[in-house]
Order: sequence, then structure tokens, then C-alpha cells
Amino acid sequence: MNLGEVSVAQQELCRKLGLAFSPAPAHMKVGIARNVREGLLPLNGVRHAPAGDTTGWYIWAGEHLSDDPDFFVPLHVEHLEDWCPQVLRFLGLPPGTRFLVAGAHEDVWSDSSLLDA
Repeated sequence: MNLGEVSVAQQELCRKLGLAFSPAPAHMKVGIARNVREGLLPLNGVRHAPAGDTTGWYIWAGEHLSDDPDFFVPLHVEHLEDWCPQVLRFLGLPPGTRFLVAGAHEDVWSDSSLLDA
């Protein structure tokens, strides 16, 4: 999927869910756990408010979020296609949103606590 198609898919998802579209530009960064490349499920994402050159997104795989300070590494959005392309369509969701993907199962919900941090 090219960047134009990704943006359209992101906007359609936001419209379907009644949420504001908040782009995550390709040159900006997400925090991502290395375990995403291992194919573990579910894939999880949380979006805090963007700051500096970051989108506010943190993405990890598996049932548990680690509190290890080195759990997340920075990655430019443009490289997510190589790491986990299935999350790209969720990256237009606004701050305060979470998603979970496990095969055909997808869930998106709001979490206002993400905006307090």
C-alpha cells in the first residue's frame, strides 16, 4: 500500500468510528517494541499527544506491556511497512486512542488517561 492509499484508509477508519483524523507523517517517529518483528499477537497501539518529532504512538506485540525503559525503540513511520504494515491504517486515529489487532479481530477504543500523561 502506498502512502496515499494508507492516508485514505486512515481517514476512512476515522470517519467510520466518528473520530477526528490526526495524521502521523512518515518522517515522524513512533515508539515500537522489538517484539513486533517476532510475529506475536495481539498487536497493541496507544497514542499520546504528539511531541517534538514523535507521533505519540507506542506499538508493541503480545499480551503484556513491559516496564523496561528499553522496551520501546524509536522508528520512523515510513519504516513501519517493513515492521508491521497491518498497523498503518490505525495511525490516523487521534491522541487518546488505543487499538488491538489479532488476526481478523480488530478493536479501537478511546482512553482519556493517555491525554493526562
